Amino acid sequence: MAQSATIRPRSAERIENLARISYEEAYPGIQFSPRSRNWWARLKGAPPECIHRPSKSGWMATLLPDIVFFVGQSYMRRERLRPEVLLCRECLMDFVKSDTASFKGRIVAFEPDPSVTQYFFTSAPDFAPAGMTAEVEEAITQRLAQDFGNCTACDRAATWLWFSRAQVASLDDFQRIRDSAGERLCATHGPQKLRKAFEKIDKAKLSFVNLPYGESGAYVWI
Repeated sequence: MAQSATIRPRSAERIENLARISYEEAYPGIQFSPRSRNWWARLKGAPPECIHRPSKSGWMATLLPDIVFFVGQSYMRRERLRPEVLLCRECLMDFVKSDTASFKGRIVAFEPDPSVTQYFFTSAPDFAPAGMTAEVEEAITQRLAQDFGNCTACDRAATWLWFSRAQVASLDDFQRIRDSAGERLCATHGPQKLRKAFEKIDKAKLSFVNLPYGESGAYVWI
């Protein structure tokens, strides 16, 4: 079953509870730099980094898996928040792949521009609070309601509808969102397509990445 789309502001009490979730529990399989978890890093309030980050300074992503932003205000979308971390591209995509594999909802996803600074998911009920125009919201909602059919890369049911930049270069182009064919992908090949898109971007500093929640929604970039 898909995660609940209930959104709550982050309170001091909930942030305190966040600290009780260990990084090992939240991010199995990811190794963190000991230096980024020592007393000095904690004193500065700096999030832990994966062990690859120091040698891959040209590519960085701040992962806040269970948060969504509405006009600068952060909101929870799960009761148990996983803590903020800094990841290299490979660790980010490995984690996205494992997490989205269990997401049962539909996703409309857009290939990011090389200038991307944020790549985030917002559920359909949150399109307007997240800042989408009425026309873009309507276009994506219509696409989510359509029959996705089978994955173009295998015979499994498609849960992703992927738009390349050649099809939709700007997220303001609601007519292209409405009319472009897109590529239908399953929960395995959807994340693989996203990985390939990120691999084409040599340098990036993503200040915000989160993970899917709710019944359905869209991965968008700014």
